Amino acid sequence: MAASRFHLLLVLSLTLSLCHFPDTTWAQLRQNYYASSCPKVESIVRGVVQNKIKQTFVTIPATLRLFFHDCFVQGCDASVIVASTATNKAEKDHSDNLSLAGDGFDTVIKAKAAVDATPGCKNKVSCADILAIATRDVIALSGGPSYPVELGRLDGLSSTAASVNGKLPQPTFSLNQLTAMFAANGLSQTDMIALSAAHTVGFSHCSRFAKRIYSFSRKGPIDPTLNRTYAKTLQTLCPKKVDSRIAINMDPNTPRTFDNMYYKNLVQGMGLFTSDQVLFTDPRSKPTVTKWAADSQAFRQAFITAMTKLGRVGVKSGRNGKIRQDCAVLA
Repeated sequence: MAASRFHLLLVLSLTLSLCHFPDTTWAQLRQNYYASSCPKVESIVRGVVQNKIKQTFVTIPATLRLFFHDCFVQGCDASVIVASTATNKAEKDHSDNLSLAGDGFDTVIKAKAAVDATPGCKNKVSCADILAIATRDVIALSGGPSYPVELGRLDGLSSTAASVNGKLPQPTFSLNQLTAMFAANGLSQTDMIALSAAHTVGFSHCSRFAKRIYSFSRKGPIDPTLNRTYAKTLQTLCPKKVDSRIAINMDPNTPRTFDNMYYKNLVQGMGLFTSDQVLFTDPRSKPTVTKWAADSQAFRQAFITAMTKLGRVGVKSGRNGKIRQDCAVLA
């Protein structure tokens, strides 16, 4: 009996230890990982990103969202880029990923081709690392902070639409739901608030927030946490009969600049999604929003920290990954 009890306590102790120690699969990540194998990889990717941005601004929010959606599902392994086949519905075709703009995918695929065309670099750099580099570049090229990217990820060996279920935050999420989802990926509430600033660039379809401006509750059609003037503007831009083709800027003030305007908007009641505005209306997160609305430098540093941690989520190594020749094909 005593031996059985000891065994049970030992199992519980080990289980708790595993729960409290962070994932160390990212230990192989380091700056300048390709210094010997492909030393110019970052400048090659940046050149492709710059050209893509010249073609369309959508490259910036599209690439940023692609990285986030990739890391939160099966880890930062470029599995979101894999195309579906006749026998497998991949991540990118899950309903939560259908709004991902094609320019994000195109940026990674073109950067991969440019890297592989460089003497000595062919099949040396993973799609996952190229996406991480490109994400840093679109942030920096739109006015956000630049930061050293940790590299050394391998590409994932699987991609299924089913793996996306329940892994991505929704526009109606409460602070508790947001905090729990980010915590499941080793990210703190502060990290979550910082990463939410990705909504300072890019667009949203009206259907994602229509309820807030037309049918919020029996007490009134407009969400009371929404700035009234802003709500009327949104009604002008988005007809009550939702048109799926219409998309509007998520940041009504500086939509093409990565800055701390996101937090200034929240203070004014101009968070587009419920999951945005709740960061200011909930007293637990309000002080951080207020601080970063007033202190751009503090926000930028917190964002760098959060992006670095995000880039470590679910990193593949050894037999758990590979370097894909074609980012869209698992084989």
